[in-house]
Amino acid sequence: MNLTKCTLSSVFHITRRLSFSRTAMAEVPDEIRNKCLVIPDGSGYDINMFSIPVKYANFLKKVLIPNGLIKDRTSRLASDILGSLPNTKSLVVLCVLKGGYKFCSELVDAMERYICSCEINMSIKVEFIRLKSYHNTESTGEIKVIGLSDLSCLTGKDVLIVEDIIDTGKTMTKALKLIDEYKPNSVQCASLLLKRTPHSCGYVPEFIGFSCADEFVVGYGLDYNEFYRDLPHIGVINEDGIKAFAE
Repeated sequence: MNLTKCTLSSVFHITRRLSFSRTAMAEVPDEIRNKCLVIPDGSGYDINMFSIPVKYANFLKKVLIPNGLIKDRTSRLASDILGSLPNTKSLVVLCVLKGGYKFCSELVDAMERYICSCEINMSIKVEFIRLKSYHNTESTGEIKVIGLSDLSCLTGKDVLIVEDIIDTGKTMTKALKLIDEYKPNSVQCASLLLKRTPHSCGYVPEFIGFSCADEFVVGYGLDYNEFYRDLPHIGVINEDGIKAFAE
């Protein structure tokens, strides 16, 4: 084997990938790029390299973000969030159901570990809200409040909203309006994903796990008609999956 040729070839392919990543990142505003890990357009992994539930094996285009990367990024978000609240003694975490439950659980666990290890005097209370804006793969443009807890406990409190994905931003804008009615002391939002879409209303949360391309992503709590929530990774659904699980 010609090691020199092999090495040069490897450098060439790595340089191309780095160049592609920089090009993709250059298109992301600094406000977003400085807050999250940007997943370049076209990125993804062969599903055969991962443990995938049998029922989804033929209905995914690719794995976009592996489970381990999600958890590691969530751990970092936990420390960033707590670092932004140096004087807060009590934090209300508002989980947006259903999609946000898995990310919220992982995030709160990471925050509590951080609180214990750093001996921070803070308590965390979790409340829930349910909003729906999708039918099949399309956003309906209308926000339906499916269920709402008693949010009077938010008055005068520091609140962290935890969401699975910010798509157009309209869902979170609606949630913020609802929460503002209870006059909290402060409100911040942590979203696992922020989608790069021309349909965005411009809303950008304070904390973001990943910025991803405008693809229909599923897994790790994100669903397609209630399927795929149990997929441990974040993946992209294929056309066969859209047909198989359509309502």
